[in-house]
Amino acid sequence: MRVDVLALQRFYASPLGEAVKRAASRRLSALWPNVSELDVLALGYPVPYLGGVRRTARRAVVMMPAAQGAEPWPADGPVLTTLAEDTRLPFMDAIFDRVLVVHALEEALAPHAMLREIWRVMAPEGRLVVIAANRWSLWAQSGATPFGHGRPYSRTQLAALLTDSMFEPVVSARALYAPPITWTPIVRAADAFERVGEIVWPAQGGLVLMEAVKRLYASTARSSGRVLLAKAPERKREEAPGGLPKRERWR
Repeated sequence: MRVDVLALQRFYASPLGEAVKRAASRRLSALWPNVSELDVLALGYPVPYLGGVRRTARRAVVMMPAAQGAEPWPADGPVLTTLAEDTRLPFMDAIFDRVLVVHALEEALAPHAMLREIWRVMAPEGRLVVIAANRWSLWAQSGATPFGHGRPYSRTQLAALLTDSMFEPVVSARALYAPPITWTPIVRAADAFERVGEIVWPAQGGLVLMEAVKRLYASTARSSGRVLLAKAPERKREEAPGGLPKRERWR
């Protein structure tokens, strides 16, 4: 069951949610320094991370899963939010240059199907960024935040999932080194935790961010298995005198 949109709104309105937004947005800006003249789709609950994207992108659209609920976005203009099933996106093929996935993959009932649907609506060589809870972090173990729900991912697991969905992972990063504690002194020191955590315990970031490129032709774990089966040599049937296989000789 997905975290309700109202719970997500409350979390990001809190001081701890603001700290999460700063940490993840910093990494996202490094991965996507410029989206000018590009069409961007954001899935899940990406609203806290779309400030810079909306200012520069040619077009930005938000899709929120029906099981989660929707929030109108933006608040100061025509609504660009749609509500749909994450495995049936209401968009044409190959129209988005960039796709951002936040609070979506961890609670998806069919993550492969969702990623293949994202692949469908992306332009050739389009780029995808997934922000997901890091399996090895304290944030994935705490149910007090939205990142403690659903299925967290290690960097290796996320790369394998993207590769098997015809994406090529190109770069990854971690963020959110402050512990998931609402105690005010800890929250105020969140930025310091980021600077120290990147050096002292880089694998323990609460979030893993991964950028991947859409490939039109890709070898996945599943397709590789099918290729191997298809190329398996046939056994030669033993022939009897007269040229007919023994099993096919008339009796």
